[in-house]
Amino acid sequence: MTYTGWFIEQFGAGPGWFLANLTLILAIAFPVMVGVALAVYADRKIWAAMQMRRGPNVVGPFGILQTFADAAKLFLKETIIPAGASTGVFLLAPMISFTLALVVWAVMPFDAGLVLADLNVGLLYIFAVSSMGVYGIIMSGWASNSKYAFLGGLRSAAQMVSYEVSMGFILVAVMLHAQSLNLSDIVLAQKGNVLGVLNGNIFNPLLFPMAIMFFITALAETNRPPFDLPEAEAELVAGYQVEYSSMSFALFFLGEYANILFMCALIPTLFMGGWLPPLDLPFLYAIPGFVWFLGKMGFVFFLFAWVKATVPRYRYDQLMRLGWKVFLPLSLFWVVVVSGWLMFTGHFAGAPA
Repeated sequence: MTYTGWFIEQFGAGPGWFLANLTLILAIAFPVMVGVALAVYADRKIWAAMQMRRGPNVVGPFGILQTFADAAKLFLKETIIPAGASTGVFLLAPMISFTLALVVWAVMPFDAGLVLADLNVGLLYIFAVSSMGVYGIIMSGWASNSKYAFLGGLRSAAQMVSYEVSMGFILVAVMLHAQSLNLSDIVLAQKGNVLGVLNGNIFNPLLFPMAIMFFITALAETNRPPFDLPEAEAELVAGYQVEYSSMSFALFFLGEYANILFMCALIPTLFMGGWLPPLDLPFLYAIPGFVWFLGKMGFVFFLFAWVKATVPRYRYDQLMRLGWKVFLPLSLFWVVVVSGWLMFTGHFAGAPA
């Protein structure tokens, strides 16, 4: 009997289906929130180590509870709404950002069969939800009635739209190679696809440039340094969230780090074999797939933190030039190269009509 079938048998068709899916949603949402807290702690520790200082080390053993203390402080603060702000839009903006950052996890496969919604169009779902994330930022920038917040919102809108175009072409190349939009199928298509023993598109010379571009594009999409122009504190104080406090600020913060973690999960899924071990050797499959998946997520997150600690922020004109004059033509050209090579080698010969 399936998991959902047990709930339906116990509580009836309607309530059983609802309870089964609700528990699955909570089983994803709660670990993501805990992961956000640990990611903030890991971020601060990695930066501290690279700058030869201690980082959080007081609250809890090794400072591990520092993030939870910061969250408790935000819960207890007063929510302040500026007198000139549009109250409804001002409060709705962080809710939209936080909600979209969670719902995108519905199609992420953590292991074989361990996915909430195994959609055949999973990549399209991710692209659709991530493209809507800009609305929360634009709404917060406009509703705050502050020039700093407004400029931050405009910057973020232009930045996210610019790099989503390149990201779309990269996803097209991965989809062509896997012949599927389903994330689980994309992971399985990477099994032994290089020399018959290496699992992962990142080992494929045809897709390795796409993996590098996708990593840089993910930094820009999540407003991570060196592309954190929407909230550049030296220029815009805190950008689109400068007027927010208490839980409304916390929702933006949680949504931002949930997006970062999702990108750290999407990169291994598309290019590093997902839950598969790096080598297609039988004894490596004794380690559970989700352990490999979480290990790859941790490695990509370390790269994110490494970039923030070492690379200076771009100027805005450099950011736009990189997106439109470098990544856009390069990703489009590489889609042509990938599709041409796959046609030449007969890769599509076995594809369904």
